[in-house]
Amino acid sequence: MNGSIRTLFWDIGGVILTNGWDRNQRKRVLSRLGVDMEAYEEAHERANYYWERGLITAKEFFAQTVLTPNPELDLTFEIVWPQVCAESKVLHPECLDMLAELKGQGRYRIATLNNESRELNGYRLDAFKMRSLFDYFICSGSVHEMKPMPGIYRSAVDISGFEARTALFIDDKEENCEAARAVGMNAIRFESPQQLCLALADYDVHVSSLEMV
Repeated sequence: MNGSIRTLFWDIGGVILTNGWDRNQRKRVLSRLGVDMEAYEEAHERANYYWERGLITAKEFFAQTVLTPNPELDLTFEIVWPQVCAESKVLHPECLDMLAELKGQGRYRIATLNNESRELNGYRLDAFKMRSLFDYFICSGSVHEMKPMPGIYRSAVDISGFEARTALFIDDKEENCEAARAVGMNAIRFESPQQLCLALADYDVHVSSLEMV
């Protein structure tokens, strides 16, 4: 493994930031707005398939799941969307430090590989000033496929321009890591910044930002 890694692919939600629009976030925002959560979750399951694959827009998604089913609440996309975005926070600032250091080393191509709608992904990259930390971005909302389906990993490898065995993928879900390994990529299941730092060293990828921890 030593010295063979050319590209580092990072998940975002659960590794660097909080998730984008998970069940707890939905409950906090929509309950506050008076939305019936049981009815919403049924609509969410149907519409989210298309939203996270970039097949419908955020406005279309929330029209289908929140606005049209709840006309009595007099909600608009302009009311709902900022509250959705406000749910995103930095989960592990140490990972941002690690990314900055790895980018500065210039030894690797660094990319995202995440499941997220196009709009929410764009907001999060801008709001947390992450665009400069990556060379390119592979998001389900742009490539129209989601982890753990093999197509998104194959797209990542093809876009990288290198062989799958030279790619290292970091994700907090084991099923996503297993899917990456199935197409020939290396993968680390993220548990903590400290654990990730040690796991990266096994691939001869070194960061000094956590050496003192």
